[in-house]
Amino acid sequence: MATVGISASIDVTKIDKSKLIDGKKGTYLNLTAFVNLDEKDQYDNNGMVTQSVTAEEREAGTRGAILGNTRVFFTDEGGSNSTSPQAKEGFDQVSEDVPF
Repeated sequence: MATVGISASIDVTKIDKSKLIDGKKGTYLNLTAFVNLDEKDQYDNNGMVTQSVTAEEREAGTRGAILGNTRVFFTDEGGSNSTSPQAKEGFDQVSEDVPF
C-alpha cells in the first residue's frame, strides 16, 4: 500500500457552523480533501479541502464550501512529490503518534 503525507490548511471563518456535530468527546466537522498527485497550482498546492455535504445536498448539486488547500509533502512511490530521507523520518515519527 502506498503512503502519502498530506498537510492541510483551512480558514475556520468559512466554516458553516450549522454543520458542526456535537459528539461525546468533542465537536466535529466533516471535511473532504481533493488531492491531485500529478499537478500543483501556482502556490505549490495539490488540492483543496471542502466542507462535506450530505448525499441529498450532493444530489441537489450543492457543493461544500472551499475551506482551504492541501499539499502533498511525502510519497513513498518515488514520484515528483517525494521528499528527502529526513522528511520520511519525520513522517514516520508523526504517524506513530496517531491513535488508530
